[in-house]
Amino acid sequence: MAIRTASDRDDTPEEAHEINVTPFIDVMLVLLIIFMVAAPLATVSVPVQLPASSASATPPEQAPVYITVQADLSLRVGEQAVAREGLAAALHSATQGDSAQRVFLRADTRVPYGELMATLDVLRGAGYLKVALVGLEQDAR
Repeated sequence: MAIRTASDRDDTPEEAHEINVTPFIDVMLVLLIIFMVAAPLATVSVPVQLPASSASATPPEQAPVYITVQADLSLRVGEQAVAREGLAAALHSATQGDSAQRVFLRADTRVPYGELMATLDVLRGAGYLKVALVGLEQDAR
């Protein structure tokens, strides 16, 4: 039977070789809360009375050109009715030959997909590559 004496016992705690991250996490959470509270206050706009200008308003560069495909598959450039064969010519006259101008295409919901693609093919063949499709905004309910 072995007897333990006081000299055999070592009361010194062992050294911890890991970093204690608990205080670091506490500080980061406090900073996060401070930034969450302070961020909305930083975006407040300052009320300023701006001076009036005597310059005339700049007119829009060009009026938008709308191509409409109706439910009966008839085409319109602006308000003018055109045949599919005359679409490119009517479009050139509406844009003064500027094929880099954006063209707005709107179609009825009852227009078949193939007919809409055929209209897009005519536009591409005429050199109009900037085509924007027009739709209605939907309520986000």
